[in-house]
Amino acid sequence: MSTFTTRTPILKGWSSDKKYRVTTEDGGTYLLRVSSADGYDRRAAEFAFAKRVAALGVPMCRPVELGRCEEGICSLWEWIDGEDAEAVIPTRPASEQYRYGVESGRILQLIHRIPAPANAEPWESRFTRKLDRKLALYAACPLRYEGGDAFVGYIEGNRHLLSGRPQVCQHGDYHIGNFMLDCTGALRVIDFNRFDFGDPWEEFNRIVWCAGASPAFATGMVDGYFDVSADGEVPAGFWALLAFYIASNTLSSLPWAIPFGDGEIQTMRHQAAEVLDWYNGMTCIVPTWYRRP
Repeated sequence: MSTFTTRTPILKGWSSDKKYRVTTEDGGTYLLRVSSADGYDRRAAEFAFAKRVAALGVPMCRPVELGRCEEGICSLWEWIDGEDAEAVIPTRPASEQYRYGVESGRILQLIHRIPAPANAEPWESRFTRKLDRKLALYAACPLRYEGGDAFVGYIEGNRHLLSGRPQVCQHGDYHIGNFMLDCTGALRVIDFNRFDFGDPWEEFNRIVWCAGASPAFATGMVDGYFDVSADGEVPAGFWALLAFYIASNTLSSLPWAIPFGDGEIQTMRHQAAEVLDWYNGMTCIVPTWYRRP
């Protein structure tokens, strides 16, 4: 691993990794992530996946070096000078927000060119286990969403949508909070540490964070992914599955939030109320935030 002349902590994000802005002896600036020593295989797989993504021409925080160090596992990544997209994009004109969203959808389309492992378990059985676990956690949770039964009802009535779905490699946490705008204003993807594989449309389950920050960006993400022209349409089946995946994620978010305290609980309650409003109590499959320019 390279030798660093400076190391400045970065206190952002939910990852358990320690993150630093570092400079090397030759004057280069990088992002250093330090992970637990017992997670080498996962970090090596993440690094290899990020290299495959970078080889496709995806604008991203590129992997540089991976190795063991005294603190655990150290990975070195390209440093991006710029601003958090989540803070900046919502302040721009709606047409520009939409344009950035379209670009994010096209980037995701590139990432999804990487196939899932050939021996991957069929998606229906794999996600059904995950879904049953989420439903059980919500049922056992001491808290409830107001109107939360609508999520449960939609899920139970639409399990058949999982049948025959394809699988690809996924970023794993794809939303406006995991983008930066570099010094030229270009969109760059960051944080691949939750990479996975599964239904490509499931990757949109975190679009709720985009829609909450910028409906125009969320709309553009969908349009960019599906190459929707002025006269084109998003595949009809997408909307029903998106609602299914969002309902699933929303249910599991409440028990997840409890250990983090009242602030996170209220964030998830607010988001659940937003989702129910977008979907009219889960009776409409096209969310109200989707508005073509």
